[in-house]
Amino acid sequence: QMQLVESGGGLVQAGGSLRLSCAASGRTFSSAVMGWFRQAPGKEREVVAAIGWSGGNTHYIDSVKGRFSISRNNAENTVYLQMNSLKPEDTAVYYCAAQTRVPGVIFVTVSAYDYWGQGTQVTVSS
Repeated sequence: QMQLVESGGGLVQAGGSLRLSCAASGRTFSSAVMGWFRQAPGKEREVVAAIGWSGGNTHYIDSVKGRFSISRNNAENTVYLQMNSLKPEDTAVYYCAAQTRVPGVIFVTVSAYDYWGQGTQVTVSS
């Protein structure tokens, strides 16, 4: 089992920044592929960014490239999502997730991730 707890969401004006954190406990964090997903009202949940166990392998959706950055600290069992130049369309509930079934492989589908946090709301005002 792995427990994930997100923090750092909130309300920010367009152009502003937020840093999301996800603290993990339970199963070995350092070997898990970690992802940040988001779900806006009426839309499907989508991957925003993902990172391999070492931090050297990352994936981003096109709409956040150059603005968001995912990182992890395996010593502290934490994964981060730094979000800069935020836009109103970034408004969503952001979820942290862990993929532990296939070591080292970054998947971009919701179904590939087996542990999820409760989500944190990010609202960007125009």
